[in-house]
Amino acid sequence: MADTAQIEEIVKQVLASMSGSTAAAAPAASGSAAGGSIPKTAHVAMLTSLEHFDVKEFPMPEVGDDDILVKVEGCGVCGTDAHEFKRDPFGLIPVALGHEGTGEIVKMGKNVKKDSAGKELKLGDKVVTCMIFKDNPDITMYDLNKQNVGGADVYGLLPDDDIHLNGWFSDYILIRGGSTVFNVSDLDLYSRVLIEPCAVLVHAVERAKSTGILRFNSRVVVQGCGPIGLICIAILRTMGINNIVAVDGENKRLEFAKELGASDYVNFKDHKGIEALSAAVAEKFEGHLADFAFQCTGSPAGHSNIYKFIRNGGGLCELGFFINGGDATINPHFDICSKEITTVGSWVYTLRDYATTFDFLKSAKKIGLPIDKLITHTYPLEEINEALKTNLAMTGLKIAIINK
Repeated sequence: MADTAQIEEIVKQVLASMSGSTAAAAPAASGSAAGGSIPKTAHVAMLTSLEHFDVKEFPMPEVGDDDILVKVEGCGVCGTDAHEFKRDPFGLIPVALGHEGTGEIVKMGKNVKKDSAGKELKLGDKVVTCMIFKDNPDITMYDLNKQNVGGADVYGLLPDDDIHLNGWFSDYILIRGGSTVFNVSDLDLYSRVLIEPCAVLVHAVERAKSTGILRFNSRVVVQGCGPIGLICIAILRTMGINNIVAVDGENKRLEFAKELGASDYVNFKDHKGIEALSAAVAEKFEGHLADFAFQCTGSPAGHSNIYKFIRNGGGLCELGFFINGGDATINPHFDICSKEITTVGSWVYTLRDYATTFDFLKSAKKIGLPIDKLITHTYPLEEINEALKTNLAMTGLKIAIINK
């Protein structure tokens, strides 16, 4: 028995010694991936002309004292990516797109210790980025609700430079000092890919709440059941709002809206004219119009119609027009003034909304909402042209690039 005890003690000492050596060696690694596993080159899907990406190979850049090198695991395809792919409205070609990305830290500069929320960062952590701030004191982590972050730069919509690793449609991305970065290691890959679009809706719901009209027992209509409208429904349901009617023209999307929390739906293709459509919406609310509406389409006609779904004294959040979709026709007297509709617009998000989104995703899964099913198609990086074409064809919901 004595020999056994001695052996056990020796084993404990050896294990303790090994643990101590590892801990002591960590600083000497200078923030680099173990075993020299970082390749000398990176691959970037570069949009080189309209409707065409080339996957290009570039030298791996130096990582500065304030920088973070991330091995990309995946990135969602946003409507903004599709607009750039189709028309280049921002005049960025050639450009490395992709801003809904996530990946693993493989190298860090010596000054990098914490993320933008004060959470510790280390090699192997899973991260997402938000914005790269310019000289704007109104957008800081200390007063996050002053304005949205639409005036800042974003990875995936940066002009090309000599680094090239500027978008998440790649196998590596270099996050520069001054960027916002969040440690989201407690979320799975699909949840991390969905963070950015979900933040857009967290912001929209916060804007809606500012009217004082959106409440626990509100009757809510959500028009448009693409990814944005569907996420809106999931957020409302996670907040405890149960009386939600979805409006869209595709039954498959409307059925999924019910899975994500809608109590019922109306297919506008089944009704001729706005009066019949409005009556159908009211019928789903037992003869009442909606207390609040979210307009999630980029259709001017959709905006014109939404007022007809809302009761006198109700509220509206318009978030469908990230880019200029054209003019909408309304009658200010009948649609706004005489009904005293309180209207808010919503565009992108604040940093606080971004951080809040992490908790939304965890809560949605806890109550059984199938958020992951929003991602209907995945493609490897080398098939990015097919991924964008699938997005434009609207044959799925959320399209994502998932690296091997």
